[in-house]
Amino acid sequence: MATKNLQQLLDEGVDGRHVLVRSDFNVPLDDDGNITDAGRIDASIPTLKALLDGGAKVIVMAHLGRPKGEVNPKYSLAPVAEALSERLGQFVPLAGDVSGEDAHERANGLTEGEILLLENVRFDPRETSKDEAEREEFAGELAALAADNGAFVSDGFGVVHRAQTSVYDVAKKLPAYAGYLVEKEVETLSSVKDDPQHPYVVVLGGSKVSDKLGVIEALAEKADSVIIGGGMCYTFLAAQGYDVQKSLLQDDMVDTCKGLIEKYGDKLLLPVDVAAGAEFDKDTEKQVVPAGEIPEGWMGLDIGPETAEKYVVAIKDSKTVFWNGPMGVFEFPNFADGTKAVAEAMIAATRDNGSFTVVGGGDSAASVRTLGLDEDGFSHISTGGGASLELIEGKDLPGVSVLAK
Repeated sequence: MATKNLQQLLDEGVDGRHVLVRSDFNVPLDDDGNITDAGRIDASIPTLKALLDGGAKVIVMAHLGRPKGEVNPKYSLAPVAEALSERLGQFVPLAGDVSGEDAHERANGLTEGEILLLENVRFDPRETSKDEAEREEFAGELAALAADNGAFVSDGFGVVHRAQTSVYDVAKKLPAYAGYLVEKEVETLSSVKDDPQHPYVVVLGGSKVSDKLGVIEALAEKADSVIIGGGMCYTFLAAQGYDVQKSLLQDDMVDTCKGLIEKYGDKLLLPVDVAAGAEFDKDTEKQVVPAGEIPEGWMGLDIGPETAEKYVVAIKDSKTVFWNGPMGVFEFPNFADGTKAVAEAMIAATRDNGSFTVVGGGDSAASVRTLGLDEDGFSHISTGGGASLELIEGKDLPGVSVLAK
């Protein structure tokens, strides 16, 4: 990674310096505002602790949800400030704004080893603006929080594929460094992209073929097998001529899927049976049926056991596995078996076959924790769903490339 990293910043010295950190705290919340998966917060701690232990005055930027450029209490980072306080063992105050009077007053008042969390950067419409002048203005306000001898640390891997103000434009205003998390993610995922050991198996789920089309095409050229599950598998089944009833379906992608099946043949592994439900509900009636025999009016909600076994065999024989997207609606216990089977097969491959196994963030990472699986059983669990996919696909990540400038 041809850029400065956190260790170099620490070696230069951070004692008494303001350091602006972009973290990824876009965590899921329940209806009461409680964090249901703190994985991304936990992943941010090593970088923050290193800076605080070095005597830095740390100012953290992050977003939560999609408040669409408006202040919305539903998306306040207050629960994150509380979670950070517990994990760091020190109080983490939350500024009342993003780059306004309260943020500046609190930033100016920081002493060595203290930390401040700014309110949700997406409360400011300039964060995601397409207007470069607006982003430039906002970046100037954020950089000003770091005072004259400040620095910027990019540690929110889940957002580095976006050229947004707190990720991209701020990096051009201050001496910029990659945090421990971003450095590790880029190095790990790049090794899968550039030099995977074979057999190389890619496991793809998620709801839409259109979201994964680029990565299917890019990885099918490199991988020995591409396993298809999740909601998008029903568009592939429709392409095979099956009636998928009320399953998730992208009609406009059926012909594309036919083309992929013709082009890649046996390299694409598709479901032969599915777990169907009468409706989209955790308590719905369940039937395991052949892929082409979903009952009338029902919908596929998970891969079936025969499919899971076929996928497990491919995974256990692998030397490299990259997984992005659950196999079914893992949030419903009745329809979590396919996802669990794939995840457990990856753990077994890591343990028994010395395979290099990567969970590509997003819902895949959430499913590992929801299902209570051993996170240490995988070689790497990414914190970035879209970012990990784009890196593996070979796309430029603006929030990483800007650090090399």
